[in-house]
Amino acid sequence: MRYTSVAVAAALAMVSISTSLHGARPDDQIDAKSMALLEQGRAARAAGNVEGAIDLIETAVVVDPRNRQGFIELAELSRARGLPGKAIRLYREALLLEPNDVNALQGQGEALVAKGAVERAKANLARVKTLCKTACPQANALASVIAKGPPVATASTVPVKPTAKD
Repeated sequence: MRYTSVAVAAALAMVSISTSLHGARPDDQIDAKSMALLEQGRAARAAGNVEGAIDLIETAVVVDPRNRQGFIELAELSRARGLPGKAIRLYREALLLEPNDVNALQGQGEALVAKGAVERAKANLARVKTLCKTACPQANALASVIAKGPPVATASTVPVKPTAKD
């Protein structure tokens, strides 16, 4: 008697899991609408409409969260806007989908350098070199960014008010 409710719950769980797995598409099949939105976003970016491009590409990623190129495009747009932290997160999303994407590793490494995390960028460079086997442009570009180092932060030019002491 006690095991009947547990057995029923387990059976329902198995049925729901098998149903959800049966309806899932393979990872290499990205929704066509998502790809069309990505292309529209790229066209908007090329035309200089950055905000429109971001909106279209974000929509593409929402339509199909497996659209790795969408995450990479958004990360590049974030880097161009001076948001390296957001770019790092977006590159990480792309790398969760395909851990061996050398373009995403390069972009994330460059964003890490911009954020000041040079050691983590060097780890990305080592991984890119491992994946490439021979010299590749992604490894060379990332190595040159690491060699330059993080951007120098300038001090604020706002004068500090002296405090009066009694």
